[in-house]
Amino acid sequence: MRIEDLRHSAWRFNERLKVLKERGQILTQEYEPAVKEIIERVRAEGDKAIIEYTKRFDGRDISPDTMEIPYEELERAYNEIEEDVRSALEIAHERIRRFHEAQLERSFMTEEEGILLGMRVLPLERVGIYVPGGKAAYPSTVLMNAVPAVVAGVEEVIMVSPNPNPYTLASAFIAGVSRVFSIGGAHAVAGLAFGTQTLPKVDKIVGPGNIYVALAKKLLYGTVDIDMIAGPSEILVIADGTVDPKWVAADLLSQAEHDELAGAFMITTEEEYAKEVAQWVGKLLEDFPRKDIAQKSIDRFGTIFLVEDLYQACEVANHIAPEHLEILTEEPFALLPYIKHAGAVFLGKYATEPLGDYVLGPNHTLPTGGTARFFSPLGVYHFLKRSSLIYLSKEGFERVAEPSEAIARAEGLYAHYYAVRVRREA
Repeated sequence: MRIEDLRHSAWRFNERLKVLKERGQILTQEYEPAVKEIIERVRAEGDKAIIEYTKRFDGRDISPDTMEIPYEELERAYNEIEEDVRSALEIAHERIRRFHEAQLERSFMTEEEGILLGMRVLPLERVGIYVPGGKAAYPSTVLMNAVPAVVAGVEEVIMVSPNPNPYTLASAFIAGVSRVFSIGGAHAVAGLAFGTQTLPKVDKIVGPGNIYVALAKKLLYGTVDIDMIAGPSEILVIADGTVDPKWVAADLLSQAEHDELAGAFMITTEEEYAKEVAQWVGKLLEDFPRKDIAQKSIDRFGTIFLVEDLYQACEVANHIAPEHLEILTEEPFALLPYIKHAGAVFLGKYATEPLGDYVLGPNHTLPTGGTARFFSPLGVYHFLKRSSLIYLSKEGFERVAEPSEAIARAEGLYAHYYAVRVRREA
């Protein structure tokens, strides 16, 4: 892993920091024209385009009749997978459900002398969840995307995933997914956004994917709502040298193995410790099952930053605004008040990030590429919409009519003024 020294006042201008923050954006210009073409073809041709792109990108022949996986196959997969895996998925589902139930919002009303004001909270009617299936299968992603939608009360949860395996299908059954379509990529996202002869149109699309999927969501925002623009996965570890360097190296590789563009970063005050962690990354990679992917990620983006103290470490972490932040220090909670931007914060040496991917409960669909500055983890709130409720009696109307007229005159909007005035004169 590359080691960068940030122990100086101009650290924010470090070129390596800039490259790491913009690594997902680098690919936008290269891939966006192709994604736009895919979107336009799906808009114009529907199923025909989806079938052609599935053949081109996934090497699979599908038809309108085989695009959707029968619900019975979901139940069959649930019954046939290994008992320990089924039990683990059930445990994960229960923990995720409980966590997300705490996020539910309630409608409310307030009253004041002839005026009733409130907020009506309703679930979206139909949403699409995207579950990757290229370099690995992600049954955990099914749970993380579908459970908050079901908890919110969404009527139909439509899942798309390229060639999902039995574990993915079993998770869809456990989570309460309504329908599953065996398609992926930008064409699947476009199909959900527009609707096709076979694929239903949805109100919102959530879930992570590759650069094609991320760009499709970005370009289709407005036609359909989205959760966030998720780019390559990343982890940032703040370490003070008190945690076994082998543990830290393992955590870094847990994200590097996702794909070649994933980011594995560490910040520490201890130079010798940085070298130990880097050595352990190399040692663990020697016999790593997904070595080719992880090695490319580490070679291209793996970086350890040296800082003067742990307060600077928090500054650098906020500058990066990582998807996953592990604080592996002697007193992790002491640093928490200084952390402003992170998708998920893991505190202490036993809070390893993979536990958050699977069974803890908080959502693992998180903002990446610095977008934790303004995006939040996927949650029930993504699947709810709100309407304001307003009622006025005559007495309530008279309390607010005059100031409304004054503001309307100031804005030069006569019809606004008159709509109030005509009632006052009645």
